[in-house]
Amino acid sequence: MTETRNRMKKTIWIFIAVMLVACGENKDKGAEMLLQQAETAFQQGEYLRALNSIDSLRHNFPNAIDARKRALTLQQDIELKRSQEELAAIDTVLLRVKREYEAMKVTVEQHKAALKATPEELTLLTKTRMLRDSLQTRYEALGKKIQYIHQKQKEDKE
Repeated sequence: MTETRNRMKKTIWIFIAVMLVACGENKDKGAEMLLQQAETAFQQGEYLRALNSIDSLRHNFPNAIDARKRALTLQQDIELKRSQEELAAIDTVLLRVKREYEAMKVTVEQHKAALKATPEELTLLTKTRMLRDSLQTRYEALGKKIQYIHQKQKEDKE
């Protein structure tokens, strides 16, 4: 009877060990699936969906270390691409707004010298300058963000 009981205990322990290993493999598969979804979304230009998949991976699979490391690298790539695209768009708008502001400024200065400047054109000039300054600040911030991501990627490779 003792021998049977010992065999049962041994069998139960083996069963528990097998279940733990199987559960661990399923968790890694789930993390890998989310990482693959994120990579696919990134390749399709769906950055928000990719970031959501990475967030789900990080939240649901805290022990999937390898997948989380690769997800972090992917997240850097996503942020870099998003920032580069936004920087390009802002650059185009900023150049246009700068030209408009400079042309408007010349006209308003002439009107001011002739004492014919209207409150509306002064307000418009001020709003255009504020827009230009806001775009310039965003442009510079994105440039710094891109530099930082490049630096982190370089450090990670070393």
